[in-house]
Amino acid sequence: MNQITLLIVDDHPLFRQGVVDALSLEPDMKIIAQSATGDEALEMIRAKKPTIALLDVNLPGINGQQITHQVSQEKIPTRVILMTGYDDVEQAIHAMLAGAQGYCSKDVEPQSLSRIIREVAEGKYVVSSNVFDRRGLDQWIEDRMEGARRSYSEPGAPYHPLSDREMEVLSCVVRGMSNKEIAARLGISHQTVKNHVTAILRKFGVEDRTQAVVYALKRGWVTLKDSDPPPGEWNNGE
Repeated sequence: MNQITLLIVDDHPLFRQGVVDALSLEPDMKIIAQSATGDEALEMIRAKKPTIALLDVNLPGINGQQITHQVSQEKIPTRVILMTGYDDVEQAIHAMLAGAQGYCSKDVEPQSLSRIIREVAEGKYVVSSNVFDRRGLDQWIEDRMEGARRSYSEPGAPYHPLSDREMEVLSCVVRGMSNKEIAARLGISHQTVKNHVTAILRKFGVEDRTQAVVYALKRGWVTLKDSDPPPGEWNNGE
């Protein structure tokens, strides 16, 4: 039996201890660290590389989704499960686009949480009670976005405020590519990519790359299907 190492992160001590106590009873799981802040949690992930990091979405300092995005960008092998007290579909989509492998409500039963952890440790993606492979997750997101996209899209080519180059950069962002990877793909400098990303965030009125992706998907300006990488590239973006 492969032991699953865990980092538990939540700024509410009583809730965090309850999770620790419940998971400590599982013979295949070992809690190797716990934290109450986002910045400390990210440093622990970098140093200890647990199998699973179980993170609250809302944390002091950097939040759970920002940590998730950073772990994905740095290609740290730790898989992230985000927990929230305010469960809704849009937040779930946001979490998975940030690079999380799991998402669930804080009112989850202990045995259900253990199941989610095992599924994620085995390489699957879990949103509440739904278990997916990578392609299945993308289809789930696409299905959930479809209604919102129809409500925003106009007949013909939908309006968007971006230049052709900014659209190319945005398409790469949707694929989870880093600025360095985008620069190499498009044959432009790293600083130019940063400038384009900054312009995209400003035009959309959002704060980070993940919010920009959600914003563009909702309005039909990009789709996950259009941005699927060639076979074999998924692991590079996880």
